[in-house]
Amino acid sequence: MTCSFHRVERMENRTSLKKKFLQKWIKGLQLYSPSENLTTITERRKFIKLSADIAMASVRGSMTKWSRALIANASCNSENKVLVEQISGCSTEILRKSAPDLGRACRLQASVAKKITSKKILKRSRRMRKREPLPSRLLPSSIAKRLVKKRTQLLKSLLPGGESMDDESLIKETLDYIVSLRAQVDVMRSLARMSGFKSS
Repeated sequence: MTCSFHRVERMENRTSLKKKFLQKWIKGLQLYSPSENLTTITERRKFIKLSADIAMASVRGSMTKWSRALIANASCNSENKVLVEQISGCSTEILRKSAPDLGRACRLQASVAKKITSKKILKRSRRMRKREPLPSRLLPSSIAKRLVKKRTQLLKSLLPGGESMDDESLIKETLDYIVSLRAQVDVMRSLARMSGFKSS
């Protein structure tokens, strides 16, 4: 009995999440006007994805770190500030004050870009050096630790704001991000199906 109750409750939560996302996303899409310079398909896709991401993050609000980081990254670009304000319903200054890590995100974004270029340089220099022969036997525990570390780093790079998270909060935030992404995909699929029916 309790299991079915929790299932119904989860379904209601998902439905309300989708409704809120759709309302906010439509607000963002209404800002798009074909008369602007957004004429290429690539630029239209970027706008649609950006507005969908901001809508998804603003639905979650300041409850999660990934949503705050996503909004902060979007508002770092001055061109996106109007979009962020329109979808979230708040000015970017209010958002910064309500979430202290929003202000740091712009600086973090710039430092991440620098780190990426420095990592590329390091990789090139490592290739140039002669590789030392690996020991014939590596301990399974050290291989497992390296794999976990690599996958954790990959997950941190995929999740907005993941670079500054510890392992426990990374897992919680990733699960929440996946639920939100699923809702976003479901809404987009429904809209695509509806537009397909209308065109036929």
